[in-house]
Amino acid sequence: MEKNIDPKALFKFSYGMYIVSSLDSQGRYNGQIANAAMQVTGDPCAVAVCLHKSNLTTEYIDQSKLFSVSILSSEAPMTFIGQFGFKCGRDIDKFCNVKYELGSTGVPMVLDYSLAVLEARVVGSFDIFTHRMFFGEIISSKVISDGEPLTYSDYHLIKKGKSPKNAPTFVFNQIK
Repeated sequence: MEKNIDPKALFKFSYGMYIVSSLDSQGRYNGQIANAAMQVTGDPCAVAVCLHKSNLTTEYIDQSKLFSVSILSSEAPMTFIGQFGFKCGRDIDKFCNVKYELGSTGVPMVLDYSLAVLEARVVGSFDIFTHRMFFGEIISSKVISDGEPLTYSDYHLIKKGKSPKNAPTFVFNQIK
């Protein structure tokens, strides 16, 4: 079957911007920017996140079977997004100078520029090419502040953001 893909069609999907975090077996934290996160069921409440297989956060979720999602506000500055999106947790402590709290599972939940946070226990995962999708049952969630969520579209159009090399949409950086 011949493929006929217009990458601009994929920009029409409605994405949010999130920080997905986890911890390893020694209790170290890591988190990353993600745009592939969504609620998948309502009873029980469950979410899915999709991360590059080589990312440290993916490694931590594989170890702990736990993750959190912080839903970013449209007010989040690029410097803050860059802390979690363009720097590697193998090189820096991404949680240094960041306001966060630990959930009941011990997973860090980023509070700075977050509208809401949730923590989840992995109930399944699935490899898809270069990425791994984790499905998690929500253990807890809460609203942090009012405001508008940062959409992936606003990230690109208003904040002029690019996708990091391990993002699912990195290959589309040159298309606008």
